Amino acid sequence: MLKDIITEKQASLLRKLISESDTIVCTCHQNPDGDALGSCLGWAEYLRQVYGKEPQVIVPDQYPDYLQWLPNTDKIIRYDKHREGCDWTLEHADLVFCLDFNTISRVDEMQQALALSPAKKVMIDHHLNPDVPTVLTVSRPKASSTCEIVFRLVWQLGGFDLLEKPFAAAIYCGMMTDTGGFTYNSSDPDIYFIIGQLLTKRINKDRIFRNVYHNYSENRLRLIGFVLYERLVVDAKHHASYFTLRREDLKHFHFMKGDAEGLVNMPLQMKGHRLSISLREDTERDNLVWVSLRSVDQVPCNKMAEQFFNGGGHLNASGGRLNCSIDEAVVVAQQAIEAFAKELGAA
Repeated sequence: MLKDIITEKQASLLRKLISESDTIVCTCHQNPDGDALGSCLGWAEYLRQVYGKEPQVIVPDQYPDYLQWLPNTDKIIRYDKHREGCDWTLEHADLVFCLDFNTISRVDEMQQALALSPAKKVMIDHHLNPDVPTVLTVSRPKASSTCEIVFRLVWQLGGFDLLEKPFAAAIYCGMMTDTGGFTYNSSDPDIYFIIGQLLTKRINKDRIFRNVYHNYSENRLRLIGFVLYERLVVDAKHHASYFTLRREDLKHFHFMKGDAEGLVNMPLQMKGHRLSISLREDTERDNLVWVSLRSVDQVPCNKMAEQFFNGGGHLNASGGRLNCSIDEAVVVAQQAIEAFAKELGAA
């Protein structure tokens, strides 16, 4: 059985907040991934089925096409497409659940509306150093995903038996994607107890895997081949690598959001490799480079992200951004690798 994730006093507060609120919003970080979307949709389903609420799921911007199959995506409202209506909702909301982000800046253009919202805020997240002002913060950095935390909350609050496939599919998807198909940050036995319980709701985990990882375009496959052949730079001395995704390349391969998903993990398939860095030029804004980092063992790519890339994250999976050209970003990546030579076990 799972241990309680919050105190009984916190559980009582959470029940009270939900029961007394009419207008409830669930939101997540910009560029929503499987965990962000899954936790929002899963928690909203809990509020809907157990409390009879009709929460609004508002996401800052576009999410990948390969997540469109998730139940209730038709109820999602994009802030970048419906700013005026979302601003009104946040202004009049009673309760806002902040899922899968630790600081308000991660909601990008929705930041001001969220910060100014008079609604009571509850954070449910697994990133380090949460700093969103809330009436309740459920922060568990050691959890595999925010979806895992959502499941644990629902389990502790006694709502799991009342939920069905829509909840289970969203939660499983988020846990799966935030652990790379349960290949990292997923050694806690509790994770597999949770999976077992989700399977009782008749989800097809194999189909979910295919929906996410076998649902790409021909252009994505050709982009991956091009990047690995033409853009990947391997630093054998430091057991590290980096690659660039330049705007002209993205345009050539008709890049869509989500097409680069998982690409940063691929260099780690090389024997002895310990760090991979992805540098992706923004498709619209000049001098903006999105950075993703992945590592193995105790190589702290979260510290590297903080020190060099204006970001952060987890020990083996982090991200950030640079306000510079892609060529300048390459120099920063080289400097970061050199600075962490000891942790990388440089030859």
